[in-house]
Parts: sequence; C-alpha cells; structure tokens
Amino acid sequence: MATRLITLRQGDARDAGIVDALMAAAFDPRFGEAWTRSQCLGVLAMPGVRLLLATVDDEPAGFSLTRAIAGEAELLLLAVAPPFRRTGVGRALMDAVVADCRMQDVTILHLEVRADNDALYLYRATGFAKVGERRGYYRGRDGRQYDAHTYSLALGST
Repeated sequence: MATRLITLRQGDARDAGIVDALMAAAFDPRFGEAWTRSQCLGVLAMPGVRLLLATVDDEPAGFSLTRAIAGEAELLLLAVAPPFRRTGVGRALMDAVVADCRMQDVTILHLEVRADNDALYLYRATGFAKVGERRGYYRGRDGRQYDAHTYSLALGST
C-alpha cells in the first residue's frame, strides 16, 4: 500500500463548507453531536479559537476546533471522516493540537466525549485522563440520551 501524505493547515470561516461536509461524514446523527454551520461560525469568531484542517493527498480528511483562554484550552470538536480513521489523521490532529496549546502556554487541555465514542482510544493514548461524567448530556434524534465523559490532559508549564 502506498504511503499517503497527511497535511495540516490552519483554517478559518472560509472553510465552513469543508467543516460541514466532514461533520456530516464523521458524526452519526443518532447522537446529536454535530454542530450547525452557524454554531461553528459563531465559535470561529471568538478570540483564542483555532481550526485545524487535515487532508490526505489533498482530500479533506478531518479537522479539530479548539479554544484557548487564560492558560486553559478545550478541544471543542475533532472529526475524522470514516475512510481516514485509523490512518494517522486523528493522531496527527491531536499531536498538532497539543503542540499548539503548548506554544500558547496552555497548561491543561479539556474535552468532553460521548461515553462510547471510539475516539476515546485516541484521547487515552494521547494521555487524557477522565475527570468527570455528564449523565444524559447528548440527546439523539430518537430522543435517547447519551452520557458524556470529561477528560483533561495536563500539559505542564512550558
């Protein structure tokens, strides 16, 4: 199998269409986790927000959305399109998010994730530790509620 090139770049509001398409591909609508375009655009306008886009051989493969403020950051969204899962795209995005947080003197990175989301393996491998739980946080299209787990990664001082 040929090596495929993963490329990362900073994104902005002009990339909203790419983000929409990646969310539609990556997030199962049963769980109610995807954001609307207006939610994404609203967050992108806030200070400290970074959008990072991943492509594989020039094809959009994933993205991360983070917000850093006052020495802390939150991974708001991480999406990898199904054909690119377990190919290193998620790991490349996470490594870049952590490096970017360190460059911004962030000492702790937080995230929340549906309790049975496969991305938990990536987060744990990155060093995140579970710090809490939110019962019934997500509401799916069928009205069913899903728990969220909160995780943190201590980055220490830089």
